Amino acid sequence: MTDLSVQTNFKVELKDEERTRCEVWTRVMGYHRPVTSFNVGKKGEFAERKFFEESRSGCCQ
Repeated sequence: MTDLSVQTNFKVELKDEERTRCEVWTRVMGYHRPVTSFNVGKKGEFAERKFFEESRSGCCQ
């Protein structure tokens, strides 16, 4: 077994012709859909979403 966390200076660079489009999916109304299938209004709502991280409360550390 190898420890990959030891390689701290490892950087991957791709040429433009090596790149591929990533398909983004999200959960809508209880099921998952690709964002590319959204209509204009739903794409706008998706772009306006705000992401957050919950911090741990002080009671359970």
